[in-house]
Amino acid sequence: MSGKIRLGKTRDSRTRKQEVKAVNVAEAENLLQELKNQKEFTRYLLLKGYSTSTTKRYVKDAEVLIKWAEKENVQIEQVSYSDVLHYIQGKRNHVKQRTVSTNVNSIKHYFNFLALTDQRLENPTTQIQIKGVKRKMLYDILSKQELESLFNNFEIPGENSKDKNQNWFKTSLLASERNKVILGLMIYQGLGTTELGRLTEKDLKLREGKIFIAGTRRSNERELKLEAHQVLDIMEYTLKTRQEILNLKKNNSQSDSLFVSVGESYQFRSIINKLIKKLNKQSSKVTSVLQIRTSVITHWLKIHNLRQVQHMAGHRYVSSTEAYFVNDLDDLQEDIGKFHPIG
Repeated sequence: MSGKIRLGKTRDSRTRKQEVKAVNVAEAENLLQELKNQKEFTRYLLLKGYSTSTTKRYVKDAEVLIKWAEKENVQIEQVSYSDVLHYIQGKRNHVKQRTVSTNVNSIKHYFNFLALTDQRLENPTTQIQIKGVKRKMLYDILSKQELESLFNNFEIPGENSKDKNQNWFKTSLLASERNKVILGLMIYQGLGTTELGRLTEKDLKLREGKIFIAGTRRSNERELKLEAHQVLDIMEYTLKTRQEILNLKKNNSQSDSLFVSVGESYQFRSIINKLIKKLNKQSSKVTSVLQIRTSVITHWLKIHNLRQVQHMAGHRYVSSTEAYFVNDLDDLQEDIGKFHPIG
């Protein structure tokens, strides 16, 4: 073999901002020779698009785990969740948290490889998160009941309102009807601000009771099921409310967007900011769309498997979904003591 080959993702992959670097074939062959005891795992990583230096680190970390398992008289194919916790706990006394996190990431790849090649049924590291390493901000998770309450108690002015003759009442009513539809998509489909702002009427499949969410560079496209009461609300919005909002505006430049503004601003974020302020008055715990989305995904993980939630959330990588697990090693000290008592 000579020259260079392209491994992993293509240059057209939407998940990359820059062109994928080609891997030198000679370097890859040298690495396969150097790591000949783990040749298949090495080839797996190279084909995933990892650099030779990253591949080498992952393989070396995996080899350390294998030696540890041999010392513990445990076959690597039989290593359990509690075994991994015990292994990591031993490292925490000697290295920094960042190093532990890097090591956990390495062995996650190794167990993924073993599962993919049918050498074991599952990856025991899936739910492990390392506390003390900077990662996504944690939010005050809203309970399922609190989320439902936000939707069910969302106030829409009635025809008998004492303000119905005020000039502003009509626009306030239309905005509230629109915002309840938006809120439903946040709570039941876990949509974020960007996804909501990109929706068009063509994305609705009301006869099928579904909605299509277009993919972006950072997210996958998907089709999600709508709740029955959402279908009725969305139908009323698209057939009546939305058109009335457009009729109020002199410039219909928003006509392609599903959600249009009743005010002067054409920025969808302006709609969201006003909605969050109203929700905060309804419940002081509500702080942002991201908090609501985080709460929804967290609850999904309790009733659906990881891959299902990855699809529903539109995550490109399963690691993004795993970040929503609330487990950490400090909270698992009791389990470690139970499975690996000292003395």
